[in-house]
Amino acid sequence: MGIGDIWNLIAMQPMINVLIVLTNYLFNNFGLAIIVLTIIVNVVLLPLTLKQTRASKAMQELQPKIAELQKKYAKDKQKLAQEQMRLYKESGVSPAGCLLPLVIQMPIWLALFWSVMRVLAVIPENLLGLSQYLYSWPIVYSTLPLNNEFLWLNLATGDMVLALLVGGTMWLQQKMVMAPTVDPSHRAQSLPGLPYIFPVDWLCIG
Repeated sequence: MGIGDIWNLIAMQPMINVLIVLTNYLFNNFGLAIIVLTIIVNVVLLPLTLKQTRASKAMQELQPKIAELQKKYAKDKQKLAQEQMRLYKESGVSPAGCLLPLVIQMPIWLALFWSVMRVLAVIPENLLGLSQYLYSWPIVYSTLPLNNEFLWLNLATGDMVLALLVGGTMWLQQKMVMAPTVDPSHRAQSLPGLPYIFPVDWLCIG
């Protein structure tokens, strides 16, 4: 079994079928199903989100000591790295504590995004491709095809204004969660491009 098969089995198939079942129970409204599933995923991921927030707060509390080390060992980068690692170890803080929960959440949100794209199946060819992801539940087949209209949106084509709004919200959330560092260059080296990962994914909707 390849990586793609494992991905489909543990991520895509559950997401797709849950979306379809939710749509059936939510008055055949696919937009509502997306909202409800997003809330469910957020609740499930809440422990990871809280862990990320606590790690970010702990890192922020260390910033004055890190600033002192950066000033003291400004000309000795190797010694600076050693002293920083010693400080992290003594304080019980992991530099990866802010990053790891986000890395774990990322595949889940990607699975949700691609599941939405798969389920819409706006042309017959896509509908045939969707069949390989479906469970043999009568409710799944009776609900298809789904209505892609929600409020003023055509979910099959996306909406740039909404995509920018979601992307901006995700960027702001990551900026709030990530601890600020005294030295901007240090932040860039430790977590390069991290605040932009999710917004880029969600902007693909548009």
